[in-house]
Amino acid sequence: DNQELKDVMDLCLSCKGCKRECPSNVDVGKMKAEFLQGYYDVHGVPARAQRIADFSKSMKLAAKAPWLFNVLSGNVATRSLIQRFAGFSTRRLLPTLHPTTLDKWFRNHKPHPNAGTNGKVFLFCDEFTNYNDTPVGIATVELLERLGLSVEIPRHVESGRAAMSKGLLRRARTLATQNVELLSQVVKEQTPLIGIEPSAILSFRDEYPQLVSPGLKEKAKWIAESALMIDEYIERLINQDKLDSNMFTGKPQTIRLHGHCHQKALASLRPTIQMLELPMGYRVQLIPSGCCGMAGSFGYEAEHYEISMQIGELV
Repeated sequence: DNQELKDVMDLCLSCKGCKRECPSNVDVGKMKAEFLQGYYDVHGVPARAQRIADFSKSMKLAAKAPWLFNVLSGNVATRSLIQRFAGFSTRRLLPTLHPTTLDKWFRNHKPHPNAGTNGKVFLFCDEFTNYNDTPVGIATVELLERLGLSVEIPRHVESGRAAMSKGLLRRARTLATQNVELLSQVVKEQTPLIGIEPSAILSFRDEYPQLVSPGLKEKAKWIAESALMIDEYIERLINQDKLDSNMFTGKPQTIRLHGHCHQKALASLRPTIQMLELPMGYRVQLIPSGCCGMAGSFGYEAEHYEISMQIGELV
């Protein structure tokens, strides 16, 4: 519960860059989470950390009237009140809610005629895509179905990424345990678990095997091997000759790619590049960028705004 150590850990973004870039490959993000849980045990959980960990619950409630949430978060006066209450910088904009959730859209949508002709996948409907980036989730489902995949969203709970980022490891352990128990019943090598948001789906490979109890470790490791980002799954289909350029447009297009920190640290950008260059005329230029400085809630937090901007401008 050392205050000086807390001050040091306060500037760790949990971006996982150290796990790949440091010669010792030390995962400071995990050390920070462990430290914070111990610090909270002595001093209590700060209100802001609790609110951030409750992100999924808050969004579920707000999604009952997304238009109202968007009006309140879009109005300067009410947004400022929300930000001050949350301990966020008033110089940031708040994420908006989509008119519907991905889960609701999926249950009501009519699958493409191609769906099921090329296999089946399970889609992890992470809490960020479900409520805020719904169009990305819809595009993912539509792409997979057009490519012949039958898509199913299995029973699962939130990823626990928000809780992990704020050091609430006991809550994260409960969520990890629930997901491993639920998903181990359906996920197989032939029917993998596909994810969109890197920090959510990569939790299955990085944190889950260490979070769950000894009795669930084998199941957690099995799911970890079958948990793939959408990019990785498309790359697998390309390497298995199940996809080719003729299925896509031949129109020339240059795509500039900024890599996600978790993806660069825990996986690779290679599958993303191979996927995006599958259409014959598409070429990817990797932006030589570093961390965006947001790192979950870090860039929103009032006392971290200035340094988050500096981090984003480093490269």
